Parts: sequence; structure tokens; C-alpha cells
Amino acid sequence: MDNMLIWGGLIVAVILAVNYFQNQQDGDDRGNRIRIDYDYKKKDFFMSRAEHDCYDALIEAVGKEYYVFPQVHLCSIVDHKIKGQNWRGAFRHIDEKSVDFVLCDKNYIAPRLAIELDDQTHERLDRQVRDIEVERILNGAGIPLLRLGNHGSFDSIDVAQKIKSAIAGGNGIKAG
Repeated sequence: MDNMLIWGGLIVAVILAVNYFQNQQDGDDRGNRIRIDYDYKKKDFFMSRAEHDCYDALIEAVGKEYYVFPQVHLCSIVDHKIKGQNWRGAFRHIDEKSVDFVLCDKNYIAPRLAIELDDQTHERLDRQVRDIEVERILNGAGIPLLRLGNHGSFDSIDVAQKIKSAIAGGNGIKAG
């Protein structure tokens, strides 16, 4: 029993120490945040090679009909302010989630289709769980999702057909 109290006390002490040191880095002892100047540098490329190849195929397939926006956060295309729910919680849930591409009509720039480029990372369990949730969110918001497999090249005619089918069907589909 005494050992359990000692271990419990040690755990509490470690938690308090970690909390104290985090506050020293991010704030003063009154809890005020201290501005930290982080360093950044320009990325060499906005998209990966596969994303760029897919983007080129999308532009060729539907560029006359739709705008193609890469790397779009969900909070840019779905509204989290739904009556009866916690808006902050709903925003935090989608804030760090994005899709690879969004097609928007050219008249109103309204989202018509979200596209995910599935590479090897989508085979991981954590990514599959994330993908299911993104599909649920988009489906609930009425935005179809097209999943394109990354097989090294993209046929713009095939991509155009899959896009038309996905938009006409209104539901997310997976296309190899």
C-alpha cells in the first residue's frame, strides 16, 4: 500500500513538473503566453510529384468546366456552424483535415466534388480511420468524394469519366 502511494506521488510530481516546464516555454508564471518566433522556409514544391501529375490530369479532364483547387482544408468547404452542436468542437474536429483536390463550379465557385489521391499512406490503419471520417463528413455535407488510386500515371479521359460519374451519383466512390 505504501509503495502505491509513493508511485502515485511520483506520477503526480512528474505530471506537475512537465506542466511547469511547458508553461516556462510557452508562457510566464502568470499564465500569459509568450510569443515564440518560429523559423520557416519556403517549400521547394507545393505538391508531391504524384499530386502534380494528378493535378495536370484533372486540369486536362475538367479544367474548362471546373476550377481545380489542391490541398483544401475541410473547414473551407463544409460549414461547422450547425444549430444545436458545439461550433468550436465541430471546427476543431475538421480543422486539421484536408482533401487533395476540390472541384468547384466556375459560376459560384461552389464545391462540387472532393478528390483524394490514395497512395501507400492510405493503407495504414490510422489513415484508414481518418479516411472513413472524412468520407462521413463530406457525405453528410452533400459533397461527393472520389478516391483515385495512385498507380504512377493518370489518364485524363478516364479521370473525366470517373469525375462525371461521381458528380452524377452524388456519393463517394472509389476508383482504382
